[in-house]
Amino acid sequence: MEPTPNQSHTSGNDPRAREQQHTASQDGASTIIPVIEEKVMIDKEVVERGNVKITKIVNEQQVPVNLPLLQEEHDIQRVPVNQFVETPPPPIRHEGNTMIIPILQEVLVVEKRLMVVEELHITKQQVTTQEVQHVTLKKEEIIIERTSHDQAGAAPSQA
Repeated sequence: MEPTPNQSHTSGNDPRAREQQHTASQDGASTIIPVIEEKVMIDKEVVERGNVKITKIVNEQQVPVNLPLLQEEHDIQRVPVNQFVETPPPPIRHEGNTMIIPILQEVLVVEKRLMVVEELHITKQQVTTQEVQHVTLKKEEIIIERTSHDQAGAAPSQA
């Protein structure tokens, strides 16, 4: 099909062109009213605006630390008693921080009896000493350097 003088060379799929052709092919006194539609096309483009360089520095520092150390010391005293006992050996007893352990000995007499020869008096003491030790502590620092890549003629944006 060849276009008539009032028809344009447009695709047959365009509804605006068909309507325009139809209106023009009728009586010559007809008015052509073009129907126009605008459409928006949006496109995004990634633009590098700058770089960030991050540097981590680890500093070490010797720090003295006082540590309380606990240890037990025992003072042992031999206390002579030299008493005879009629019953089985007396039990171990405690007087405050002191533990008393009876020590027995058999003594030969006309009759046999138990005699407490001595007692061990053991006193427990807690001694706290201060000891200085050096402990290594680490501290990290972060350095951030920014560089910008502005395009020619483009104003830098402020964040």
